[in-house]
Amino acid sequence: MWADSRARGVLFTAVALTPLAALGAGLEMLTRRHPLAHLTATAVAGWVVLGAGSLEREGAAMAGHLERGELPAARTRLGHLCGRLAEDLDEPELARAAVESMAENTADSAIASLWWGSIAGIPGLLVHRGANTLDAMVGHRNARYAHFGTASARLDDLLDLAPARLTAALAALVSPVVHGHPGQVARIVARDAHAHPSPNGGWCEAAWAGALGVQLGGHNVYPGGIAEDRGLLGDGPRPRAGELRRAARLVRWVTLAAAALALGAGALTARSGR
Repeated sequence: MWADSRARGVLFTAVALTPLAALGAGLEMLTRRHPLAHLTATAVAGWVVLGAGSLEREGAAMAGHLERGELPAARTRLGHLCGRLAEDLDEPELARAAVESMAENTADSAIASLWWGSIAGIPGLLVHRGANTLDAMVGHRNARYAHFGTASARLDDLLDLAPARLTAALAALVSPVVHGHPGQVARIVARDAHAHPSPNGGWCEAAWAGALGVQLGGHNVYPGGIAEDRGLLGDGPRPRAGELRRAARLVRWVTLAAAALALGAGALTARSGR
C-alpha cells in the first residue's frame, strides 16, 4: 500500500487497525455475560500487549554487558531497544540510549496500554498496541515515510498524550526505590520535558533523568546517516551500567504502580454498580 502520500498513510493505518478493533469488540461481546471468560480474555490480551517485563530484562542484560566491558555485545544488544547506530558509542552513550528507550517505552509498552485497556477494554488494549507498532514501523522522518507514516505517528502521539504524563507522575512517586526524590523529578520534568522533540517522550525521559540523577539527551545518529540533536534533560553525569540497572528497576515499579491504579479504579467502578 505504500505511496509517498499522507492520504495513503491514513488508509494504511485504518486497514491495519480495523481488524484489531473488530477482534477486541467481538471478544468483549462474546464474554461480557461470562465474568470468568471475560477476565481470561482480558488477561490474555494484556499479556500480548504489555512489554514492561521485556524492557526490564533488556535493560538488565545491557547493564551486564557494560559491567563486564563487553562493548561489542552491548552495541549489538542496543538494537533490541532502539534503532540508533551504535558502532561508535562508548559506555555512557550506550547506557544513555538504553535509559532513554526504556523511559519512553514504559509509557508506550505498558502504561498507555493499561490506560486504554481501562477506558476501552480489550479493543483499547489491542488498538493501542497496534497504533504504537505502526509508529515504530512507518512513523519515521525519512524520505520514504515522512508522508506515508504521518497518520500512524500522529495517532500514536495522540493516544500517548495522557499516559506519558501519567508515566512521569508515577516515576516521581516511586523514585525513592531508585534513590531518587519526587520533588527533584518534578522539577526536572517541569524544566526539561519540552526540550525533547517528541510531545510525549520528553516527559518520560526527563522523569527518568531526575529519578536517576543523570543527564540524558544530546546527539543521536540513526540508520541512513540521519542525525538529531536533542535538548539536554536532567542534571548530573551521563549514566553508566549502575544507573542502567536502576533505570530497569524503575520500569518495574512504575508499571506496578500503574497496574495498582488501574485495579483500584476498576474496584471503585465495580462497587458503584457501573
